[in-house]
Formats: sequence, structure tokens, C-alpha cells
Amino acid sequence: MAQKHFVLDTNVLIENPKCITALRNGSENQIYIPYTVLTELDGLKKDPRIGHIVAQAVCAIRDDEQVHIFPPDFALTLTDDVMDDRILKEILHMAPEEAMLITNDRILQIKAKVYGIPSEEYRDSDPFRSESQRYTGFVEEGEELVHNCFRWEAGTPVFYSPEGPKPIGYTHEIWGVKPRSVYQNLALELMLHEGIDLVSIQSEAGYGKTFLSLAAALYLTLERKDNPYRKIYLVKPVVEIGAKMGYLPGDIEEKMLPYIKYIQDLLIKLHDIRPANRIFQDPSSDTWKLNPKKFEIQPVAFIRGMNIENAVVIVDEMQNLSRGETRALLTRMGEGVKCICLGDTRQVDNPYLNEANNGLNWTVKKLKGYKNYAHMVLKGDRSRGPITDIVLKSKL
Repeated sequence: MAQKHFVLDTNVLIENPKCITALRNGSENQIYIPYTVLTELDGLKKDPRIGHIVAQAVCAIRDDEQVHIFPPDFALTLTDDVMDDRILKEILHMAPEEAMLITNDRILQIKAKVYGIPSEEYRDSDPFRSESQRYTGFVEEGEELVHNCFRWEAGTPVFYSPEGPKPIGYTHEIWGVKPRSVYQNLALELMLHEGIDLVSIQSEAGYGKTFLSLAAALYLTLERKDNPYRKIYLVKPVVEIGAKMGYLPGDIEEKMLPYIKYIQDLLIKLHDIRPANRIFQDPSSDTWKLNPKKFEIQPVAFIRGMNIENAVVIVDEMQNLSRGETRALLTRMGEGVKCICLGDTRQVDNPYLNEANNGLNWTVKKLKGYKNYAHMVLKGDRSRGPITDIVLKSKL
């Protein structure tokens, strides 16, 4: 088979930093990087949205001695305002005649045709996935087992719990809530297990992670006998977009209401399924004000200095916490605490964080393998409703 010569565009490197190795196919083909592409990567490295992916692409180029980088001499003489035009001129001047431009930019493909440069899309796109997405809580046959992981065996999920392997052939029902999928059922298994102190759940919107965690918290604090849990804390990072929290009227609960209204709605829904009178100050009132002795909502900043004991702690939207905030929060957990961390690393609202550099991803990356920690990616066919279903299936 004749050797091929591929010139990589910036967007291909960002979409899949592993494309260099894949396209070279051992030593079969030659890979070229225009100097202008390095200039573009340098300009993107501080972008909080994709900086972590750019860093991977740069490392892939730096660590691969077989990659050919066009010398800067010619590129630095170019004055075109559009970087794509510079890339095309570099290819004409520096690349072998038979070189193929690999780009997913359709305008650049058209321009390449005008210049007489052959081009192709890179079809094997592998978008960046954070650790909390890659490690789903399941391991494949032949892979090394992790504490508190699951593995499919003969069509049944087997839980490798602190006590040993345990087939999960039953379905949980707590606080009148039945799981809609096998993954929701396994998430409840982790939340309810006495030997697991810290659980993290990654999922897109609509898969029920908050609803399940609230149901588990009500069960653990109000129903289960001989348990150490006396109170529920809901902790949430506040990424302020509109009115600043400090200027909003009222106490902490009232200040937090714009950020956690959906939590209140879920609690009312659970209360309708089965009365949870003790978490409300006056269940007969329309205000649904929470009883601070049983259920307390706190912004992350207010947790510092506290020592939380004998409680179920739900950390919502953990992807909006920094690594330092995550450490500060989790080191507040004392004896008798069950902590359930929820989030989606694809929905980072904090402008200073990204898909990799956030509290949820750091938690999975650093704690995976500890005996009292478990993680799961919640997925399934059914979500909160038909509109959410089609949005998720369509990848909108």
C-alpha cells in the first residue's frame, strides 16, 4: 500500500487529539502540521471552554517525534488576515505534492479545491470526555475491577461491593419511588449502601439524579431504622448571572430560592407521593418553608468552618465547584455522613472552570478505587419527559 501524506487542520486536532497516531497507522503514513496551526493552538490555549483539549493536542504533537512541522520561515512571511488562507499557502509551498488536507471545516475544503489541494474530513471524531464520563461505574470483562464497580455477567449487573460480588436482580423502591431504568436502580444501590460514604453521579439533565438522591435522603433520615442520619443538607454552588445573592432580600433559604426552586418542587412531589411532614415547618402552608432542623440548604461558601456530622449531604451541580472548593467542602464531612455528589461535566456554568478542571471530575479522578467511594454515569432510555427524550436522542 502506497504511503499517504496527511496535513492536519486545527479543528481536527481539537476534535480528537489522538488523530495523529490514528492517521499515521504505525509508520505507514506521514503526518504534517502547518506552523500556522501551532499559532492557532497558541491563541486557543487560554480559552476556558476548550483550553484543556488544546493542551492535549499540543502534548500529542510535542511527544510524537515522527510528526513533521512545517518550518516557520515561510509562514512568518504570510500576511493574510484569515488563518485558513495561510494554512493553504503553507501546504502549497511546503507539503509534498500528493499531500491530503484533513479538515472538518467545509469552507476550508472548498478553498482547498480552488487551490487544487485534495482534502478529506476526519471521520473518526472522538470528542473529549472527562474522567467522570469515561468511567461509567461499569468495567468490561477482562478489565481490572474497581471498588464498588458493576459488571454485566450473563445479562445481570453484578455489584462488586465492599462485602464482595453481589448480583442485583431486585428493584429498589424507596419513599414510594421506583427506578425507571436499571441504571437508576444501581444508583440507588450505591446511595443506600452502608459501606459507601461518598457517591458521585454524572448524567445529563432529565435522568433523575436529583430526584433519586432526594428520595434516598428522605428514606435514610426519616424512615430507615437505626441509622445515624438526623438531617439533610443540600449544598449548591451559586454561579450568579443576574441579581447578586447578597442583595436579594430575606434569609439564606429565601436568597437561595431562585437557584433551588426546582429542589423545592421535587420535595413537594416526593411529599405528595409519601408525606414528609418533618422537613417542612408547616406542611399545611402554601409557602413550603423548610424545617432547618431536618433540611437545610446552604451555598458552598457557608459550609467553610462547619463540621457536618450524622447527616445526608447532597452536593448539587458539583461541576461548578473548583478543585479547591471541592476539597474544602468534602473535608467538612465528619462522622456518620453520607455524601451524594451530582453533576454533569458537559454543563459547566462557572466561567473559570472547564469540562476537565472542575470539582466533579477531580473527585472521580482522585477518589476512584477507594473502598468507601463509588461513581456512576446515569443513563437510560427514559427521562423526565418526551421533550427531554427527543432533545437527548437528537444530541441538540
